[in-house]
Amino acid sequence: MTIRVLRDQSLPMRHIVHVRNHIVSTDGSVEEGGSDAGPSPHDLYDAALSSCKALTVVWYAKRKNIPLEHVEVMIDRDASEERQGVYRLAVTLHLTGELSDVQRGELLAAAQKCPIHKLMASVTTEITTSLG
Repeated sequence: MTIRVLRDQSLPMRHIVHVRNHIVSTDGSVEEGGSDAGPSPHDLYDAALSSCKALTVVWYAKRKNIPLEHVEVMIDRDASEERQGVYRLAVTLHLTGELSDVQRGELLAAAQKCPIHKLMASVTTEITTSLG
């Protein structure tokens, strides 16, 4: 799959991300010289983790017939030591439904194993950048 990012010349830093048939705007904050016309790349990175955890919990609950009604994922970023190699994301899951403590534990365990969490925490990602 190819993701295409094109500059939006109407704003100083805004870009439009094309993923399959979906379009997402991305931009820098005002402090970074952007217009805050969309989430930043860091925001999208964090959102990828949050949404993956939410989708994984819903998928797991359906598969195991767990009566999950609602999922809300909150993520807090601490990038204060990013330049030193530490990027902290604190994720909190809010689950509703007639859930036992055992089921809540199962859903938490499923969230901790979501594919993006694994990519971020335990997989070596190799990136090559070239001119086209």
